Amino acid sequence: MGKVIQISPITRIEGHAKIAIHLDDRGDVRDTFLHITSLRGFEKFVEGRPAEEIPRIVTRICGICPWMHHLAASKAVDAAFGVTPPPAGSLLREICQLLAHISDKILHFFFLAAPDFVLGPDADYSVRNVMGIVKAAPDLAARIVKMRQLGQMMLERFAGRAIHPVAGVVGGFSRPMLEQERQELLRDAGTLLDFSCYALDFAKDTVFAKYMDVFQEMGTITTGFLGTVDRTSGALRLYDGRQRLMKADGSCTNFEGDSYTDHIGEHVEAWSFGKMPYAKSWQEGFSLDPAAPAGIYRANTLARINVCDGISTPRAQAALEEFRMAFGRPAQQTILYHYARLIELIYVCERVMELLQRPEVTDTRIRAEAGPKAGRGVGIVEAPRGTLIHDYTTDRNGCITKANLIVGTTHNIAPMHMSVKQAATSLIRGGVYDQGILNRIEMAVRAYDP
Repeated sequence: MGKVIQISPITRIEGHAKIAIHLDDRGDVRDTFLHITSLRGFEKFVEGRPAEEIPRIVTRICGICPWMHHLAASKAVDAAFGVTPPPAGSLLREICQLLAHISDKILHFFFLAAPDFVLGPDADYSVRNVMGIVKAAPDLAARIVKMRQLGQMMLERFAGRAIHPVAGVVGGFSRPMLEQERQELLRDAGTLLDFSCYALDFAKDTVFAKYMDVFQEMGTITTGFLGTVDRTSGALRLYDGRQRLMKADGSCTNFEGDSYTDHIGEHVEAWSFGKMPYAKSWQEGFSLDPAAPAGIYRANTLARINVCDGISTPRAQAALEEFRMAFGRPAQQTILYHYARLIELIYVCERVMELLQRPEVTDTRIRAEAGPKAGRGVGIVEAPRGTLIHDYTTDRNGCITKANLIVGTTHNIAPMHMSVKQAATSLIRGGVYDQGILNRIEMAVRAYDP
């Protein structure tokens, strides 16, 4: 009987998970398992609730990205009740979503991922963390904390709460934006844009130039990708658009969110609590076999950068062109999730500034009249961790009779499992391993920001 190596817990992720690496009698990797206790129960205990309560309830699914659940649920209830928010209402929702993306991306790259690169993947785990960065680069650490706080405070000043929001309401938004608020947000967004450009330059110098060759194959698998694009131009979109499912060969299928069940199936393995979505419309079935995977796609930043035809803001588009010149389309290296995350950070800052300069952003018509009715609504937004789907059915009293959720991380459970197996198999031979090797296996998960 072989040995089982437990990595428990996986460190520096926004949740709880462990890895079990099963070795054979020779000490080589026989199999690996990524165990995630992902059951929350929200799909069942929202049943019977008035639909207008749901956007406030589902923010508790995730304390890191409550705005994404809040807005996906708001869009789903809008659709179930047959109401379309006024332009200003949709703009304010999108601005809040983008501001939440900013602080989230700073959190992941600098607080969770950067210790592996700034301090080195083989550094002792007692210092390979954010406090190690504080000691090694105190000026950088102070700037990072200040920028993340700025993004959070922008949300709190305008929408009342950065965590567990209540500002989105059925049919629109709860309050208009004042001109003074618009000017203040525009100023602060400019500060964050400057930082986002610095962050990408920093990463190119200290991460990708130094570590790309070392980690190019770490956790790398060949899959398809899922993301949201503009309905007309195919450009990157995070709040609204149509879904694009790309195969590994670059061919694409576009579909509207309310038809997601025609394209995405949900699979369950006996050893995991998590659902594993797969591309049902490819008609390949589902397989985690690394030699012949079937139906596997990935979501999150690298996926969105791959599926979009371009980015509508100038600095992010320039960064995308440089990225594609270096890595092609679709890029498959798992480490490039970090690079794509910083390109998106530039985009969200630019997009916030673009939306704040639209004249209708301070319009007082922010909410359309809505009433309870029987219907079905699907609300989709791009959360930092992937395409977030909320699907609700209501009765004639406007109460929830059925709910289905596919959370951003869920799309990547199967790919993360495959990436862990690829990394472990390539790094562990003859039963020989150390803390640096185990950390490299963790890094294959950490790139996905689960």
